[in-house]
Amino acid sequence: MSAPAATLPHDLSSLTIPQLLARRAALTPQGVALRHKEYGIWNETTYAAYLQRAREVAAGLWSLGVRRGDKVAIMAENIPAWVFMEVGAQALGAISVGVYQSSVASEVRYVVDYTDAVVVLAEDEEQVDKLLEHRAELPQVRKVIYEDDRGMSKHAQDSWFMSFQELLELGRQQDGDVFTREAAQGQAEDVCHFSLTSGTTGLPKAAMLSHRNLLYMGQALGQVDGFKSGNDYLSFLPMAWIGEQMMTIAVALANGVTVNFPESTETAMQDLVEVGPHFMFAPPRVWEGIQSQMFIRMQESYDLNRAVYRRLLKWSTDAADASLSGRRPSGVSALKQKVAYWGLTRPLLDQLGLLRLKHAYTGGAALGPDVFRFYHGLGINLKQIYGQTENIGIAYVHRDGDVRFDTVGKPLPGGECRITEEGEIISRSPAVCQGYYKKPEATAETLRAGWLHSGDAGRLTADGHLQVIDRLSDVMRSARGEQFSPQYIENRVKFSPYIKEAVVLGDGREEVTAMLNVDPLTVGQWAEKRQLAYSTYMDLSSKPEVAELIAREVQDANSRLEPHERIRRFVLLYKLLDADDEELTRTGKVRRKAVGEKYAPLIEALYDGSRIRQVEAVFKYQDGQQQRVTATIEVYDVLGADAPAPAQAPSHRAPVGA
Repeated sequence: MSAPAATLPHDLSSLTIPQLLARRAALTPQGVALRHKEYGIWNETTYAAYLQRAREVAAGLWSLGVRRGDKVAIMAENIPAWVFMEVGAQALGAISVGVYQSSVASEVRYVVDYTDAVVVLAEDEEQVDKLLEHRAELPQVRKVIYEDDRGMSKHAQDSWFMSFQELLELGRQQDGDVFTREAAQGQAEDVCHFSLTSGTTGLPKAAMLSHRNLLYMGQALGQVDGFKSGNDYLSFLPMAWIGEQMMTIAVALANGVTVNFPESTETAMQDLVEVGPHFMFAPPRVWEGIQSQMFIRMQESYDLNRAVYRRLLKWSTDAADASLSGRRPSGVSALKQKVAYWGLTRPLLDQLGLLRLKHAYTGGAALGPDVFRFYHGLGINLKQIYGQTENIGIAYVHRDGDVRFDTVGKPLPGGECRITEEGEIISRSPAVCQGYYKKPEATAETLRAGWLHSGDAGRLTADGHLQVIDRLSDVMRSARGEQFSPQYIENRVKFSPYIKEAVVLGDGREEVTAMLNVDPLTVGQWAEKRQLAYSTYMDLSSKPEVAELIAREVQDANSRLEPHERIRRFVLLYKLLDADDEELTRTGKVRRKAVGEKYAPLIEALYDGSRIRQVEAVFKYQDGQQQRVTATIEVYDVLGADAPAPAQAPSHRAPVGA
C-alpha cells in the first residue's frame, strides 16, 4: 500500500478500518484520537501514535503466525490496548472477536472455542484465570497476551503467556512495514469482527461484520447528526457489545471523534463529569440509573429544595412537551422555561457532566416515554435508536426536531424498512452483516434475499417512523385472546425509581402478573429514612412496608395501562436478577425462558391463589461457593387494577394496594 492519500473519499465504506486509520493519521497526525485516564491523569494518544501502536501489534501478531482469516479474541475493559489489538489484527486480514470481560469461565471457553480464536488478549490476572480454567479444552489458542502484569509473575516460565509490551517489542523487531503491506490487500467487504448476539433464547451467535458494515453505519449516523472532528465521546460500555463497537470504532474513525476511556467501569460516571462529552450512548439501565441518582439527591435535600426542584422540573418538562409537539413556548411559558434553565437545568447538567451534550442515544431495549420526558425536560436531546448486532446496532434514529416517545425514528440514509404480513420488522442496508459464523441454518433464517429479519414485531407510521412493539416470540395473549406486550408493561413499571427490574407474565392466563426486583439504592434510602432496619437484599425486599411502597408504584403504572394490561398480583424476588446466574444476558436483557423455569414455583403461586410460598434460594459467590437458604415469598394483590386511577395504599399486609 502506497502512502495514504491526503484526503478522505466521499464514501468511507469503500475503505477498511486500518486503511481509514492510516488516512486519518496522514491528515491529522497530531489530532487527539484517544484519551485514557490512569491514576487520575488523562493520557492522550494522537492519530499518529494510534497508527504506530496498531502497526506494532500487527507486526507482533504476524510474528506469532497470525494470518488472514485467523481469529484474535479480546476480553478487557475499555482501554487503548483493545483498539490497538483490534485494528492491528484487522490489518492482517484477521478477525477480532469481542468477549465480555464480565463473562464467567465457561462462557469464555464457549466463545473462544466456538470462534476458533488462536490468540487472546486477556487484560489482567482475573481474565487470564478464566482461560487457565479451561486451557486443556482450548488447544487452538497459541498465545495469551496480558495487558496488566500484576499477579502474572507466577507464569513467567510459561510460554503460553506474553505481555502486551512484549508483543509490541516483537512487532518493532520485524523487518518491513507489515501493517501497510497486509492492509493494502484488505477489501471493504472482508469480515473484520465477530460480535456476539445477546443470546436471549440460547447460546450467543457470532455475527460476521465487515469493514463496510461498520464504516457505512458510522458515516451515516454522522451525516444525520453532524458530528465534528474533535468531538468528545466517553467509551464505558463493554467493547464486546455492538453498541460500543459502533461508537468507539465505527463512529469515531468515520467522523474523527475523540474517544475517552474512563479509569475503570466503576469510575465511569465520575469521569463523565471531567470529559463533558458532546454525544453519548447508553442503554436504558444507565439513563434510568442517572435518573435514580438524581431522585436520591433530591430526596436527601431540604423540604424547600425539593419543592423548588419539583416546580422547576415541571416547568422544564412542560416546555419540552411543547417543543416536541412542534409548539414554541411564549409569554409566561417562555419565562418559566428560562427560569427553570438557569435555576435547575444548567447547574444540574453541569454537575452531571452533560452540559456540552448535543446528542444522546439509548438502545438495546425500550426506554419508557416518561423517562424520555424527564430528560427532554432537562434539555438533553435524547433519542431512541433501534438496530441489532446484525446491522451494527443503529439502523433507525430520530432526527433533531422530530423526536417521538413512541417510535425509534426513521432508517439511516441508504437503509430500508418493511413490515411483513406477520408484523415482523425487516431491514436492508449496507450495514447488514454476512451471517453467523458456523451457523448456516440460523443465517438462512435471519437473512433472506438481502433482508434482515429482526424477529421483532412493529409497525410503520404514515410518515415513515418505526414503532417497535416487542419480540414476536414474546408478544403474549391472555386467555380471552387480548394481545399485550410484556416489555411495554415492564418499561411502564420500571419508570418507578424504586423498581429495578420487572418480568411480566400472563400468556394464556386470565390475569397479568409480575415478578419484581426492588432497587437496593433507592429503596434502601427510603427504608433508612423511615428507620426500617435490614441486613440483606432479601431482608429488604421482604419488608411489608416495602411491599406497600411497590404496590403504590404498580398502581401508578396500572393507571396508564389498558385494563387488560394491568398487573393484578406481584411478588418481590429475593435476589437481583443476574447475568452470572443466566437470568439476564450480558447486555441486561431478561432471559424469559430461563427465568420462567427457575422461578416456576413463584409463577405457580401468582396464579393458584397462594399468599405465601416457601422456595429454596441459591446464592452464588465469586469464589464459586454456593449457599442454599429457604426463603418465604409473599404474593401481593394489587387492588383497584380495574379503576381509572391509583387508590391509596392500605395499612394491612395482604392484599396490598387497596
